[in-house]
Amino acid sequence: MEEKATVSTRSVGIRYGVFIAVIGIVLFIIFNVLKIDQSGPVGYASYLIYIVMIYLAHKYFKENGDGYMTIGQGIGIGFWMGLISALISAPFTYIYLKFVDSGMIEMAMEKQRQGMLDKDMDPDQVEQIMEMSSAWMTPGVFAGTAFVFGIIGILILAIIVSLFTKNTNPEQSY
Repeated sequence: MEEKATVSTRSVGIRYGVFIAVIGIVLFIIFNVLKIDQSGPVGYASYLIYIVMIYLAHKYFKENGDGYMTIGQGIGIGFWMGLISALISAPFTYIYLKFVDSGMIEMAMEKQRQGMLDKDMDPDQVEQIMEMSSAWMTPGVFAGTAFVFGIIGILILAIIVSLFTKNTNPEQSY
């Protein structure tokens, strides 16, 4: 009889972290080429993709392991997924914003400015806010934010998904 190879939370997380990063980058490029606004419903669709990928990673872990997965293992898979996807996506974000589409940051700032003016904020106050925020609107800051929130976001989703996908071994004693 053939014995199943066991997998680790790290190996599964790395595998699916690469998948999430590649899918995210491809969607980002498609949305930018087609000039689709990534805020609102389209932006939220990425969370659905992350949830599906976390579910598939948990399924893969159980199918290629002993059939069981604790909540902690599910969260561990999510941590590795978030870390790997962030390690791939953050440099991509930096390179894209620095060398490919440097005007994207200015466009985001103008959208922010217009949003404040549309809310009848004082134009002098808007300019003051824009001056202060411009120091934070750089490719490096965007990449750093993508890194940190990439890990945190996937981790939070992994905690939630793990509550539904866990399959604890009844023979294990705690």
